[in-house]
Amino acid sequence: MEGISIVLELLSGVALFLFGMSMMGDGLKKVAGNKLELILYKLTNTPLKGVLLGAGVTAVIQSSSATSVMVVGFVNSGMMKVVQAIGIIMGANIGTSITGWILCLSYIDGSEGIAELLSTATISAIIAIVGICLRMFSKKTTYRSIGDIMMGFAILMTGMQMMSGAVAPLKENPQFLKALTMFSNPFMGILVGIVFTAILQSASASIGILQALSMTGSITFATAFPITMGIGVGAACPVLLSSIGSNKNGKRTALIYLLNDVFGMLLWSVLFYVINAFVHFDFLDMVMSPVLVALLNSVFRIATVIILFPFIRLIEKLVFFIIKETRSEQAEQADFDLLEERFLVNPRLAINQTHLALNGMARKARKNILRSLKVLTKYEDSRYQKIQEKEDVIDKYVGKVSRYLMKVSERELTVRQTKQVAKFLNTITDFERLGDDAVDIADIAKDVEEQEVEFSDEGEYELGVAKSAVKELLNLTVFAFTEDNLERAFRVEPLVELVGNLCSALKSRHITRLHTGKCKLEYGFAFNNLLSVFENIASHCSNVAEAMMEMEYSSSYIKEYHRSVRENRNEDYNRYYTQYEMLFDINGFEEKKREKEKREQEALERELELERMAKEGEKEHTKGKEKDIEKGKKEDRKEKKKGKKEGTQEKKEALKQNKKENAAG
Repeated sequence: MEGISIVLELLSGVALFLFGMSMMGDGLKKVAGNKLELILYKLTNTPLKGVLLGAGVTAVIQSSSATSVMVVGFVNSGMMKVVQAIGIIMGANIGTSITGWILCLSYIDGSEGIAELLSTATISAIIAIVGICLRMFSKKTTYRSIGDIMMGFAILMTGMQMMSGAVAPLKENPQFLKALTMFSNPFMGILVGIVFTAILQSASASIGILQALSMTGSITFATAFPITMGIGVGAACPVLLSSIGSNKNGKRTALIYLLNDVFGMLLWSVLFYVINAFVHFDFLDMVMSPVLVALLNSVFRIATVIILFPFIRLIEKLVFFIIKETRSEQAEQADFDLLEERFLVNPRLAINQTHLALNGMARKARKNILRSLKVLTKYEDSRYQKIQEKEDVIDKYVGKVSRYLMKVSERELTVRQTKQVAKFLNTITDFERLGDDAVDIADIAKDVEEQEVEFSDEGEYELGVAKSAVKELLNLTVFAFTEDNLERAFRVEPLVELVGNLCSALKSRHITRLHTGKCKLEYGFAFNNLLSVFENIASHCSNVAEAMMEMEYSSSYIKEYHRSVRENRNEDYNRYYTQYEMLFDINGFEEKKREKEKREQEALERELELERMAKEGEKEHTKGKEKDIEKGKKEDRKEKKKGKKEGTQEKKEALKQNKKENAAG
């Protein structure tokens, strides 16, 4: 029973410790606002800055896992490169060791006078009282967050005291002391550190428990060292979990955290124990205190970073080797590599590079919509997930290309170059919205699959026509933009109008089918939502074409063009519109239905004819078979008669022969 009581008290202390640490970290982040994230994002242009910032931010929020998870998010979104993340993760490994030093405060004891005032219990009580007052009575959000920080600190200290109190009786327990000697075995110590930290999801909590155990006087350096190395590896567990669902760069970033600690563990364990085999260090039996545990943890982490820091580029190559890039990822990176800072001194070249990068964005947006239309026809969860992933890729272009164009706009530009920059800034938004439209179509397709929605045959046919028109519009727009083809751009607007008219007509027809009961009411939402997305796609394609035309013509000309083509409908516009109208005719369902019925009738007639022929053939076969049987019977009868005659003749000849022989005798 005593063992159960110790375990429960220890786990209660761990729970308070983790809650206090989380509360303190959240409060610190609220006080800082988004500044910590912005600092991480903006000030990591060199590996050294990354290490220092990673250490500083982790020391503030008291969690290397939280810092690393934040970095995984940055890399996953494309805001940060993998190589930048390596320095921050190394720094986070150093910063997390500060928690061990803070926990040393929980072991300050005092018996009377000033010493009693400086004891952990007194300090925690004062901080808790001030914190709860700020939390309860302050109206300012900042002060309330400061109250959270103080309350979190007090709870953390209380948790540490509970852990220390729980394990205090163990210093006189012979079974416990015997078990600890097992952990002086390097393999066992490392394994215990990994498993325990993976369960707790916190390196700081594991170090805190090790510090609490050190108060029993039973933890030696030989035990503490392998456990400390294992704790570093186990702390990678929450970071690896956070990378689930992220893209490959996010997974590479999480892998860096694991590799950093694995390399450190392998390096120092091999080096230390090989040297010890020859030298036999005297300090292996040194009894550890909370301060010495904190010092060991800090030295181990700092030494690991110092050794690995020169190999940051090699670590980057290693994670890219382990998690290889696909062709699409290589193409994506190639687009981003076009936006080189050195091209900014030549605005014409920089603008041309931007156009090439935007071409990649346009093609990806187009392909993602085509992919979503396929999902609409035949839903597959793998395709749905791919659409979501590609949308994240398209979003990366927005940030990278926009920032690059803003830098270009700061240069001295000609009038035409200024127009080009404006054109690209406008089209970025439309291509990004096209990516959103792909996701919207995929979401509708998922709802259709989950709710088992079935459109009427007429509705399916009409949607097929609308999808074909949207595909043609996308192909026309993207080709016009990537090839800078104005002739194609002028053909976009008639097709945009046709798609709009198609969608309006299809919505009206669908309402009629709902009234007549041909379609169910719950299916109507999906149908109308799809048509609304098609209208959005047409609008974005129109904006892209308009931005292209504004490059060559004045805004007044473009306004006049839109007025003329929509009101007066000039000859070219009419010709294009008529071509599209004939190509995408929604009135062909009845004819198609008649053709289908005709084909089905012809197929039925062919099937009946085949059955009739088969039956006649079977009859002929039966008659022929009967004739063969009858013929066979006749032949058998003839053979029998012939056999009888031959038998009779043989008997007669035998009798004659016998008579001759008898006469001779």
